[in-house]
Amino acid sequence: MAHQDPRGNPCASGSAAAREAAERALWRMMSFYDVPIADLDTAIAADPGWALPHLMKAGFLLSLTEPALVPEAAAHLAAARDRAEHATPRERAHLEAVQQVLEGRWHSACRTWDELLVEHPRDALALQWAQLWDFYRGDAAGLRGRPARALPEWDEGDPLYAHVLALYAFGLEECNLQPQAEEAGRRALAIEPRAPWAVHAVAHVMEMQGRFEEGGAWLRQHQGVWSEGNGFAAHLWWHKALFRLEALDIAGVLRVVDGHLSGDALQITLQRVDAAAMLWRLHLLGEDVSARCAALLQGWDLADHEGAGAAGYYAFNDVHAVLAMLGAGEVHRAEAWVARCAERAMAPEDARRSNHLMAREVGLPLMRGLLAWQRGAAAAACEQIYPIRTLAQRFGGSHAQRDLIDLTLLAAAAGGGHRGMGRALVNERRMSKPVTPLTRHWLAALGDSEGERA
Repeated sequence: MAHQDPRGNPCASGSAAAREAAERALWRMMSFYDVPIADLDTAIAADPGWALPHLMKAGFLLSLTEPALVPEAAAHLAAARDRAEHATPRERAHLEAVQQVLEGRWHSACRTWDELLVEHPRDALALQWAQLWDFYRGDAAGLRGRPARALPEWDEGDPLYAHVLALYAFGLEECNLQPQAEEAGRRALAIEPRAPWAVHAVAHVMEMQGRFEEGGAWLRQHQGVWSEGNGFAAHLWWHKALFRLEALDIAGVLRVVDGHLSGDALQITLQRVDAAAMLWRLHLLGEDVSARCAALLQGWDLADHEGAGAAGYYAFNDVHAVLAMLGAGEVHRAEAWVARCAERAMAPEDARRSNHLMAREVGLPLMRGLLAWQRGAAAAACEQIYPIRTLAQRFGGSHAQRDLIDLTLLAAAAGGGHRGMGRALVNERRMSKPVTPLTRHWLAALGDSEGERA
């Protein structure tokens, strides 16, 4: 007979100690307080025959989008498979989904988690993992819909309820349902103040609505929760820098970058992506960030690894590596990187991977446009990048992260590429949120006298 986790989901372990350790690991994965590896090792030691802790290790490592960790994740997945005979059907469904992730079939993995959640809507692990890979695939409907389908089945007293509500808040924001998103995020924090994903969701709302001063204050208000001992800290520092950028406070942005988005603060690719994105925004404004970009690249593992080449592993990360290379002035290195990404995107053996289409539809045209802009071919950059604006969501990230596409187009338009296009982009920006100092900068750069009084 199967045992149960705290939410009534069947699990194969008869060891209370193993189940408790796995639950602690799950809380860490949803709250980002420390990594779950030690807790999963405790679960394995308490019940060596249980597949789930090995499976959770594999999924956690894959969620970091690090090609270097793929072999280790594969080994943990193999260990889980060796124990699958005693696993519950629910655990075997997770095994199938993580195997699909390992193979790069992210769309299939999310469908598998969808099917699992129909039967087990209180499976927090499925909700957490599906949210991450929805985010990596740019599936806004999934980000909102999946937690929406599950939440009514949850008990608000569950220790993980606030974290699931925070997932829902972020999904609402990415579907442009900003008031509802803010309400859900604030409610999650009222239930559990230590819910950084909820802080994050509300910060996104404020960014989308141009509330940059309020956004900075919001992050300061909750800084004690997210800035120490939390794996999400670097990303929330990025948001803090983003609010300073909207105010055109370049010195403030650089303080955040130098204090929290550089050096030892950057441990994984997802954090380096944030650093590259912020440095690129500064580069577009004419700031010399070459030394900072060069230092960022020194700590970035961009080498190929057994079973997973770095170039072409995930288009979103590939683009940000190019940003760092171009910001450092390493144009030839960026060209070689793009060529390797293109080779992999066209390889028949990679056709099943979700990244195959991401790269072909968005990643490669964007990277080629970035190369054109860096070479001084502003018109060519506009021609390459503008058509992908409506497709850009397909290569993952958030609205706030993908805004670098429009910012690059504005710089190219202002640099002689297509001023009419630049004006159109600024018009769209002005219709979506109040005119900020950053928007005024681009109006002025495009030669629009309204920039002085907008």
